[in-house]
Amino acid sequence: MSEHGADPATAAFVAQRNLLFTVAYEMLGSAADAEDVLQETWLRWVKVDQEQVRDERAYLVRITTRQALNRLRTMKRRKEAYVGPWLPEPLLTAPDVADDVELAESMSMAMMLVLETLTPTERAVFVLREAFDIGYDDIAEAVGKSPDAVRQIAHRARKHVDARRPRNTVSPGTARTAVESFRRAIESRDPQALLDVLAPDVVLVSDGGGVKRAAVRPIVGADKLVRFYLGGAAKHGVTISCDPTVVNGQPALALRVNGEFDGVIAFRVEDAAITGLYIVRNPEKLTRVGTETPLTLR
Repeated sequence: MSEHGADPATAAFVAQRNLLFTVAYEMLGSAADAEDVLQETWLRWVKVDQEQVRDERAYLVRITTRQALNRLRTMKRRKEAYVGPWLPEPLLTAPDVADDVELAESMSMAMMLVLETLTPTERAVFVLREAFDIGYDDIAEAVGKSPDAVRQIAHRARKHVDARRPRNTVSPGTARTAVESFRRAIESRDPQALLDVLAPDVVLVSDGGGVKRAAVRPIVGADKLVRFYLGGAAKHGVTISCDPTVVNGQPALALRVNGEFDGVIAFRVEDAAITGLYIVRNPEKLTRVGTETPLTLR
């Protein structure tokens, strides 16, 4: 149904859909679960008396937040049973998302992993306040807390995130240069070139979900990472190549093994050096890297 010919409830939902998806995804780190939350939001929204709604955006965000909180609590059990490290589901995003610094930072794989360290309520409050600039009163309605309690939660969550977020963010151009240097080093199998672009304490996290080969725990240190990549490729007799792409608003690489698409590599870049690599190989998490996902904070 076109938005022009839709009823008011449908038109309002369609107008806010990209925002609602972004809210749900940033709270959950899973596009599949975010889509389920939007379906649940829609089913509740169509039962609402539209004449009693003063602010459609705030009301829809409130429903979405509540459903996402419910989903977060059930996801905890899934993550505990997950094989190996769990990474957020990567999203292919338009190249210009990287130029929207606020959106790109809030959706980056590095930030999404920091959000994973918050409690469900802390994550909801932080996301709504810091990323989407929602007022404390509206957040209180969404999470079932008083405005004063929400302010305290927001303060606590902000301190927690600030202690763990990338400290020296770089420009999109600098990030692209670092990622391109990494790509050339991998494809040429040049260990020194790879060491030159990696921070000494770089951390690699790989997510195979028990389906694809992946490191069972994070790999820390540039020397170990070089051995993991180049030594692993030589040991298994495979050829690794990479195609530039944009994932979660950040420069990334589509990984190919012997010419076949095999996963996505996202990066954390600080002071022109790569400090974090996040490899997603689990096929169930790669369904949103073929088509751009529209995201928005407003």
